[in-house]
Amino acid sequence: MHRDSATDAAYRHCLQRAAAHYENFPVASRLLPGRLRGPIAAIYCFARDADDLADEDPRPAAQRRQALRSLQQRILTLGAPEVETDLQWHALADAVQRFELPRQPFLDLADAFLQDLEKTRYADFGEVIAYCRRSANPVGRLLLHLAGAATPANLARSDAVCSALQLINFCQDLHQDYAEHGRIYLPADEMAEYGVTEDHLRDGISDIRIRRLMQRQYRRADRLLRSGAPLGHALRGRLGLEIRAIINAGARVLWRLEQQDDVFSRPRLRRRDQWVILRHSLFPPRRRPAPR
Repeated sequence: MHRDSATDAAYRHCLQRAAAHYENFPVASRLLPGRLRGPIAAIYCFARDADDLADEDPRPAAQRRQALRSLQQRILTLGAPEVETDLQWHALADAVQRFELPRQPFLDLADAFLQDLEKTRYADFGEVIAYCRRSANPVGRLLLHLAGAATPANLARSDAVCSALQLINFCQDLHQDYAEHGRIYLPADEMAEYGVTEDHLRDGISDIRIRRLMQRQYRRADRLLRSGAPLGHALRGRLGLEIRAIINAGARVLWRLEQQDDVFSRPRLRRRDQWVILRHSLFPPRRRPAPR
């Protein structure tokens, strides 16, 4: 379908914004088919705005809560792209219309960030993974709808990958989540089992107790990532390559986390890591989704 210049400009805006924000996992990278890069960037901008309302907006919680509910309402009433004057919403409206995207994943994303305004502790892993289903899995599901590949098997694998990536983010943002937002995404029952208290997070105590607890979290994320890894082979061409790159990036971050004595040090992927990720995405190892 031919796109007009206003829509092209809207997608360029979203791509520029996605490129400007550092992420350990690639967003709308050039590995993707060109026709999908703009729509993925538009989805990313929506998710980024919702996340920022929960984490960065200086207004009182009640106002941020209302703004997130307004995002949900705007998704429900989203119409033709030409009536949207905001560039990001113009691009998103075009993507929803052209690809017939479901609205529920967008609502779920905003709902997860609404939860961030209210809930800062998680009793067990069941509560953590329920949050992941709304904070992370919707993005993968939307990607599959963009690609016309939203089969039940692909959706299940995507959910595993996205939940694993969310867990990895929790692992690498331990200190930031606690210091900046007062949140702990570690299961409280497992913290108690290993003798880890909030003092560890407040004071940055990286002793044997929290290292053992975190190794358990790394193994759990690794299992989830591996269970979803076949998605990168089920999808063909450049999209499959992108998915393999995302999975390998997650595995590489996990590998770096496992090597660190300081569980509060946030790994940043270096140039060599990026080459390793690309090599293993182009020429996948037989059994492992990424180098260990």
